[in-house]
Amino acid sequence: MAVGPATLPPLHPVKGFRLGIASAGIKKPGRRDIVLMELAEGSSLAGVFTLNAFCAAPVRICKQHLGRTGSRYMLINTGNANAGTGEQGMRDAMSCCEAVADLCGVPVEAVLPFSTGVIGEPLPVAKILSALDAAKADLSENNWEQAASGIMTTDTRPKAASEQFEYQGKTVTLTGISKGAGMIMPNMATMLGYVATDAEVPQPLLQQWLSSVADRSFNRISIDGDTSTNDSCMLAATGASGVLVDGSDYELASLFTEALERVMLSLSHAIVRDGEGATKFVEVRVESAGTSKEALDVAYTIAHSPLVKTALFASDPNWGRILACVGRAGIDNLDLDALQIYLNDVCIVEKGGRAASYTEEAGQAVMNGEEILIHVVLNRGQVTERVWTTDLSHDYVSINADYRS
Repeated sequence: MAVGPATLPPLHPVKGFRLGIASAGIKKPGRRDIVLMELAEGSSLAGVFTLNAFCAAPVRICKQHLGRTGSRYMLINTGNANAGTGEQGMRDAMSCCEAVADLCGVPVEAVLPFSTGVIGEPLPVAKILSALDAAKADLSENNWEQAASGIMTTDTRPKAASEQFEYQGKTVTLTGISKGAGMIMPNMATMLGYVATDAEVPQPLLQQWLSSVADRSFNRISIDGDTSTNDSCMLAATGASGVLVDGSDYELASLFTEALERVMLSLSHAIVRDGEGATKFVEVRVESAGTSKEALDVAYTIAHSPLVKTALFASDPNWGRILACVGRAGIDNLDLDALQIYLNDVCIVEKGGRAASYTEEAGQAVMNGEEILIHVVLNRGQVTERVWTTDLSHDYVSINADYRS
């Protein structure tokens, strides 16, 4: 179950970035569950990672390898998170990196590992190593859609986005994929996300832009309030287009960062739309806040409320639940008479209570839709923040109750 169309947009190949997919049968025999990504020599790579203290072994190794030498390969496996596995997990992740390094003729520090799946089980290293030759043989610039499927776990559909823009007669491409449907409350990015561009971007600037855009996209989604042990989002720049984006040209930098934000918003919204058991795609917008923190405090209090989320699933315009969330968000000196709350463009709360113009029929019409805006106007300042979330359905419980079976 997911919200919105399942079709992927056209995915433009990125010069200097190849993807190969293979089957290791980690969780299901025959499933294509290994993805190898190859960056052209001289590429720059940036990453943002989970803030969960129990971060997985591959996350720890990625942080160690990133920036130590020219990054050339990323290896992703699904079906096993290699998290909560102690020092054996570190050795297993390194064994996979060493095998890729030997196969491809690069230093081990040039290989970054990623894993997603069940926590606490030993990584099936032998299965992964047996699939590496096939993954390398499959490397192609045209394999974005296949890779999007290859990194899925409880996802019901692949997630991908692509953008191009022209600058002084040259075309710059950005294409990306992501995965995630549950355990989504990132403190950096999403479960797994990979974006590549053929622009040349110095690594420090690439890292700066990735962190900034991730904070406005992947860091603003929540399905269930759980932050994964394995969250990673990577941005690679191959330079193969011949367009240097170093920040010195404001117009070019703006074109690039705007395209990057569109790609990452699309990828992050796709995760929400495919949230486990989701039937609603919900934007919580808090505007006229005094600070970003208080806007996000209100937005996340609404987005995480089981009572609000179950009302959304039932298409029940129980606006009192939203009002209660705003009241318990911890905003000092909140003027209840000054704020308004809306469902789409239907005002439900003003002057401290139910809006005089509100009717149950109008609220019901909004809640019957698949896409809903919960809009809170605090009238305290100039700050606006947005968070995207889902409802909470019977299927969410069933999916997670059966996850390891």
